[in-house]
Amino acid sequence: MTTTEVTPARIIQIATGIWGSAVLGSAVSHALFAQLETGAKTATEIATLAGISERGAQALLDGLVALDLVELNDGWYRNTAEAASYLVSGRPGYLGAFAEALLSEAASWSALPDVVRTGVPAMSATHDAADATFYEKLVPALAPVATPVAQIAGQKLDIANRGDISILDVGGGAGVYSSTWLGLNPVARSTQVDWAPVNAVARRLVTAHGVGDRFGCVDGDLHTVDFGEDSYDYIVYSHVAHVEGPADNAGVFARFRRALKPGGTLVISELIVDDDRSGPPFPLIFASAMLLQTRSGNTWRPADYRQWLAAAGFEDVTFESTPTPSTLIFAR
Repeated sequence: MTTTEVTPARIIQIATGIWGSAVLGSAVSHALFAQLETGAKTATEIATLAGISERGAQALLDGLVALDLVELNDGWYRNTAEAASYLVSGRPGYLGAFAEALLSEAASWSALPDVVRTGVPAMSATHDAADATFYEKLVPALAPVATPVAQIAGQKLDIANRGDISILDVGGGAGVYSSTWLGLNPVARSTQVDWAPVNAVARRLVTAHGVGDRFGCVDGDLHTVDFGEDSYDYIVYSHVAHVEGPADNAGVFARFRRALKPGGTLVISELIVDDDRSGPPFPLIFASAMLLQTRSGNTWRPADYRQWLAAAGFEDVTFESTPTPSTLIFAR
């Protein structure tokens, strides 16, 4: 019988996790992946092209090799396939801005011990029209994270063949669902409800996808905006439920039910934990982000969604996993 040796290696790796995030965010901010993609191969070349110190370039390259984002062969560096796909600016799946956004919040995590003790968030997840600069950076950064899920949802619902449908996207951010679904269906129309500065970004991004003529916005707070009655074939609620508490989610689901046409579908995309809160890892860790940033948000369980949706009058609720950390919920 063999005994697995217990070592401190994994705990050390977890404790130093911020190092990897900092290396990645810094490398993106100095366009290292773009420099490598265009032919730079050494720390000296990177330093010259990026306008940084050679010592700094070498340190970042060392870190990126350790993170398996850059390969080193015969003294020359190059992006891994993963980095080339997701960390070179301008490519469809670019996640570099997302990494930069997370790095900008890193210092706030030092407040977590106090937040755990008090239950009072150290960061505000609610921003208003005064935060236009904040949204201008954050909203486009999150778009590549939502896009694959929007594509999967569109395929599952056969949006391309649904004809003249109306879509309401509540808290729609970059307008990813509108861009994706209007692109699939040339006669569909979509309305987004979000803060004014968010909608300003969404209009620009949706227009860039060539479907802005069928996209409209309502500026305002989702808690108070009137969604109407029997008005929409589909309502999207993507990555908003984790910011809200149980009463708010239950209340908005009831309003969604009234706003949907007979036979309409509510689409929820979220990070969802198992009913016994034993997994999956990413949504479990994300619960601490919600503790840090919100007054009542959390990563909720399937049982929570079933309860809220049933109370709102939805009778058919299904859950669909995706290749991403997000789960799709379809409620009718």
